[in-house]
Amino acid sequence: MEAGEEPLLLAELKPGRPHQFDWKSSCETWSVAFSPDGSWFAWSQGHCIVKLIPWPLEEQFIPKGFEAKSRSSKNETKGRGSPKEKTLDCGQIVWGLAFSPWPSPPSRRLWARHHPQVPDVSCLVLATGLNDGQIKIWEVQTGLLLLNLSGHQDVVRDLSFTPSGSLILVSASRDKTLRIWDLNKHGKQIQVLSGHLQWVYCCSISPDCSMLCSAAGEKSVFLWSMRSYTLIRKLEGHQSSVVSCDFSPDSALLVTASYDTNVIMWDPYTGERLRSLHHTQVDPAMDDSDVHISSLRSVCFSPEGLYLATVADDRLLRIWALELKTPIAFAPMTNGLCCTFFPHGGVIATGTRDGHVQFWTAPRVLSSLKHLCRKALRSFLTTYQVLALPIPKKMKEFLTYRTF
Repeated sequence: MEAGEEPLLLAELKPGRPHQFDWKSSCETWSVAFSPDGSWFAWSQGHCIVKLIPWPLEEQFIPKGFEAKSRSSKNETKGRGSPKEKTLDCGQIVWGLAFSPWPSPPSRRLWARHHPQVPDVSCLVLATGLNDGQIKIWEVQTGLLLLNLSGHQDVVRDLSFTPSGSLILVSASRDKTLRIWDLNKHGKQIQVLSGHLQWVYCCSISPDCSMLCSAAGEKSVFLWSMRSYTLIRKLEGHQSSVVSCDFSPDSALLVTASYDTNVIMWDPYTGERLRSLHHTQVDPAMDDSDVHISSLRSVCFSPEGLYLATVADDRLLRIWALELKTPIAFAPMTNGLCCTFFPHGGVIATGTRDGHVQFWTAPRVLSSLKHLCRKALRSFLTTYQVLALPIPKKMKEFLTYRTF
């Protein structure tokens, strides 16, 4: 889609389950994820099942210009023919999903050393966070279970790998803790982060691997150091539970979404609140007395860092441009729970309460040279380092995202 157009529904996947399962409240798609190279899609389709689907989907669903890029990244890297869809039976309701970065050479040595029966074909793994507090690690190419990580006392709600490829995994749980695991050390638990007073809903690691953000059913958001695993600061500003968070691709911005119907954009280095995006009622016929009608469920950045997507309980997927205070596009979606962008852009995947996954067109835009420069600089300069540069004030404001 061009910027400003409404998102189009490209495809919808529905779980094929027998009717006797319908009475159980375990059919939700709590999590969807693309592998970092864009060659796989993981869908927690409810009833303890995760589907691993080679991407892209069948050709008739793929918009022009999208297929070529995805296919080449998939088949040239593997060179072993077409990968097959896999079904992972996790034995427990699946809440969180995360792919490891790609490629990740240390993991190839890990699996070869500890699992000689596993063919050494791929180093991509998928972590699944389960209802009983377990985390299961699967090899994507084979669908084999590699590791079972135990430690959490309650639902593992979210998972995040460090983007650097070090195979450090962070898990967020209803037991009010975050845990750090090292998959290069056979899944050893290396740290427990305590301090939250409510269930931890979401964890996100900054792309530069320096910070970890965690959102629990609290009004404040915790920012941790990924180097020392200590609390850097609490971000105060929301009026209700924060349930989702995401860093921009250059690590310069952090967005948080709350049941208070607001997304707040922060400077994670200074703790400053840069702006709020308010989810106002679109349909006046809807009853405003329901305070949770616009409660947010999920927020995520687009891969080039110029857009956000949000899913709320008012049955809408919204797309926001970074520079604007109102959404640039809406799509109707019922019972949305989660959303994520395809890593090469152009598509958003959303998961719903009834176990469906929908794929939508997302804005395709050429980043301006200014934005590309800002992104390149901010990938290795903190806000304080930018402010110390001997450059004009207006340039500093642009580089620190203060020109909204």
